[in-house]
Amino acid sequence: MAKRLVPLLNRVLVEKIVPPSKTNAGILLPEKSTKLNSGKVVAIGHGVRDKEGKFIPVTVKEGDTVLLPDYGGNEVKLGDKEYHLYRDEDILGTLHD
Repeated sequence: MAKRLVPLLNRVLVEKIVPPSKTNAGILLPEKSTKLNSGKVVAIGHGVRDKEGKFIPVTVKEGDTVLLPDYGGNEVKLGDKEYHLYRDEDILGTLHD
């Protein structure tokens, strides 16, 4: 049975990107050089309303590559995959090629 998690309010579901631990030539990379805390947005909530009742949409969209904080977020396991739930304001930025 397939499960799909739809985040509520301003939550963002992210699958963390695991950087390669060695190069194509087989050279092992030190852990520090591969540490860029990023992930791919899998699903987003609808957004929230502020105190005046104005709607504030989520600032990222599905498929975006985002920069994540070192700590925070809630770990979620769906099947054999591991995801993290963050609030929209906790995401540090988007990464572009």
